[in-house]
Amino acid sequence: MEDNRIRKHPVLEFERGEEIYFEFEGERVKAYPGETIAAALYANGLVKFTESKRHHRPRGFFCAIGKCSSCIMRVDGVPHVRTCTTPAEDGMKVERHGALPEFPKDVPPNSPRPLERDIDVAIVGGGPAGLSGAIVAANHGLDVHVFDEGNHQGGQLVKQTHQFFGSHREEAGTRGIDLAVELKEEAHKAGVHIHGGSTVLGYYPDMTLTVEHENKLEIYRAKAMAYCTGAVENYLAFENNDLPGIYGAGGVQTLMNEYGIIPGKRVLMIGSGNVGLIVSYQLLQAGVDVVEVIEAMPHFGGYQVHASKLRRAGVPIRTRHTIKRALGTEQVTGAVVHELDEHWQPIPGTERELECDVICIAVGLHPDNQFLRQAGAEMKYVRELGGYVPVRTPDMETTVEGIYVAGDAAGIEEATVAALEGKLVGYAVAERLLGGSEEITMKKEGVQKSIEGMRQGPYGEYPRRGVKMCTLEEEVC
Repeated sequence: MEDNRIRKHPVLEFERGEEIYFEFEGERVKAYPGETIAAALYANGLVKFTESKRHHRPRGFFCAIGKCSSCIMRVDGVPHVRTCTTPAEDGMKVERHGALPEFPKDVPPNSPRPLERDIDVAIVGGGPAGLSGAIVAANHGLDVHVFDEGNHQGGQLVKQTHQFFGSHREEAGTRGIDLAVELKEEAHKAGVHIHGGSTVLGYYPDMTLTVEHENKLEIYRAKAMAYCTGAVENYLAFENNDLPGIYGAGGVQTLMNEYGIIPGKRVLMIGSGNVGLIVSYQLLQAGVDVVEVIEAMPHFGGYQVHASKLRRAGVPIRTRHTIKRALGTEQVTGAVVHELDEHWQPIPGTERELECDVICIAVGLHPDNQFLRQAGAEMKYVRELGGYVPVRTPDMETTVEGIYVAGDAAGIEEATVAALEGKLVGYAVAERLLGGSEEITMKKEGVQKSIEGMRQGPYGEYPRRGVKMCTLEEEVC
């Protein structure tokens, strides 16, 4: 098997430690501590992880953060394991099981009783919103528990090698990877209980969560909850859009910046928002050729500074262009793109064939908030915020009393806004559980003003309008 790991990078250092080995369909596969099964397999050249149920077409993993089902395999006899979030371990056995796996024959006869705990605050999601809210609440003496599926908290920050914009007060000029480290250190110092590798299975009445951790069931009853579960990447409809080698931008970032693995050699980027532009530049930093960036809109959607970096590097950004189909049978070998007219229709005769082994999709996100639906929170479709979002008060409390929301689960915005919303929820929860105090109220109002400030200017027009559409002016009954 080949090795696609990055050995030299201008920003990142990958300290991999001693090699470990697991078995994949009878073959010995090299991995390093901290790598997921999927990352290790991809680093060794595997592109087909599973196949579709009806037509048995090949599937390669897409999101790399456990949000889709493209990487499920059988691990040590257990089917339907999401290999993109499961750490590789020495001696484990991994195999593909096709579209319809068999149920395990050996089931433990006596399952242990689940752990049950009463806590003050449960926060689902360990990204900038979840950690920021946890720090504030814990610093007020509350028993705060953060549940996160990943083993490296910080959410999407752990992949961001670029410096953030904004005011110095809100960490402008700091790289996302450094912000993630700072937040985790602050959380530990504040006494936050972080449950990494924990999957929240469901919400039940009376503020109860069921959680799976290390194959064991745990039950937590809280006095207040906050959902900070982030977002899911949008997809595009085009011919052959299911081939291995087609990724979301977040999946590419996870491979490159978290595990030090290149996604391929030649990449076509679809989407010219900040994410598309930034990930394109990060690909160049990792030594990957970006063929071009295409954008259906008549103008690119990200900041000029990011576009200028790509143009100086010789990467063309073509507006009013989109993809028609991906080429290949078992994996991506190229793409056909064409121009669009002012009515978004293909212009005959403008088709071009591009040679690439990766198609990266960066066409936006939509909020991941299905648990709020399960809890019975009122939802509303707000296009300006990326899709269905919970109706909430100015304190970010949903229509279910005691349940709050923050970050991209509340609407797609910048990471700085997510962190501020998390702080706002932390103060609101402290105010609810500890009783109102002038100090807490003043700090809470200060955060609200900071959020309003971040939404000023032309780029803040959409979120400003969207938030207004789903915010209740009066307290939730």
